[in-house]
Amino acid sequence: MRFRRTGRDRKPELNLASMIDATFLLLAFFIFTTGAGLNESKLSPNLRVQRGTDAKDDLEPQVVEVLRDGPATIFRLGSADHPTRESLALALEVLPKERGLFVRVYAGVDVAAAAAAIQTARNAGFEAVTYVPAK
Repeated sequence: MRFRRTGRDRKPELNLASMIDATFLLLAFFIFTTGAGLNESKLSPNLRVQRGTDAKDDLEPQVVEVLRDGPATIFRLGSADHPTRESLALALEVLPKERGLFVRVYAGVDVAAAAAAIQTARNAGFEAVTYVPAK
């Protein structure tokens, strides 16, 4: 606050420009960060609680691994390697669809290959496709 002396009166002179700037910056921050969390809330982790033993629970999960072999991308389903989306689609057709599918993506794989594996699984009829980054 700055006081100016004009004659005998002392009146405070307030500059509100910096307070208005700070208010608009905070408002913009909250607007932008609120919208960023909406897409993440749509992701489902596909976690379930095991309450008892069932024959289906003893089976291994169905996992498609997307990994890099030199310049080529390989889709691995079990112990079989599939170099193309078409061969992966043929292998996914025979799997049971109700259990879902996990797509595990390893380091060095581009986003297009990961998206291709997820889309191939969706096209094969899997409703629950879960993306899992490999550690």
